[in-house]
Amino acid sequence: MRPVGVPSAPGTAAGTPVTASPSTDAVTPTAVPAGDALAGLVAAPGASERPSRGGAVLAPTASGVLDGRTILVDPGHNGVVVPAINDRLVPAGNGRTKACNTSGTEARDGTAEHAVNWAVGVRLVGLLRARGATVFLSRIDDGGVGPCVDERAAIANRGGVDLVLSIHGDGAELAHGRGFHVIVSSTMAGGADLAERSATAAGLLVAELDRWGGLPRSTYVGGGTGIDRRTDIAGLNLLVRSPGVLLEMGNLRSADDWAVLKTDAARDALAAALAATAERVLAP
Repeated sequence: MRPVGVPSAPGTAAGTPVTASPSTDAVTPTAVPAGDALAGLVAAPGASERPSRGGAVLAPTASGVLDGRTILVDPGHNGVVVPAINDRLVPAGNGRTKACNTSGTEARDGTAEHAVNWAVGVRLVGLLRARGATVFLSRIDDGGVGPCVDERAAIANRGGVDLVLSIHGDGAELAHGRGFHVIVSSTMAGGADLAERSATAAGLLVAELDRWGGLPRSTYVGGGTGIDRRTDIAGLNLLVRSPGVLLEMGNLRSADDWAVLKTDAARDALAAALAATAERVLAP
């Protein structure tokens, strides 16, 4: 998530320890071809503009436990950087402003974070649609500019979605820093109750990732809880009614983490953990 070369703060306790146990019927990791996962995509009129606006909507492909539910899948960043656009300041909530978007980090072999985010996001879209959910997608491909960070929250707010799942990879330049963590906002536009609902969703996601076991909880953020409460993440701060979490899948600058994250098996498993979390949060 952070640009290459910008280290994360050393780990401190952030949020309460995660005690939720993983589900016993989590989604089995299954590869979903991108073409199939995005079939029938209906793009918003501004989705191909610079910066992108409006995202896209994808109808369910089957009936299932998420019938009637709407979920925003937000793969972080995008494939093209235009400094005049990306560097422009936009509202980030709590009186803050942030750059419209950034290029994100990159893995040790030069793979761009935005591409990894997109790969996992597409898999997740397919899994959610197959379980009855209508999926809002914040960007329509991996070759656009934006959307800005405030627009990502606005897509969720306009759509009245039930849950926001944002996908990122971290870029901490720490000698031994590795592992996943889940970011939540402690100061959301929707108030304290929404922040706590988001924290509950984060705990469920941590439990699902623990169940997978492919990566440890972060060794440098969250004090071992796997959760980091922050006040500067626009895509979460600006949410009005939708609980939202931002997954940092692992540290792309860690050789150990990247050895896992570069595989299709890991990307399938990460998408499955996110889908299982959506079921636990939203299924009746």
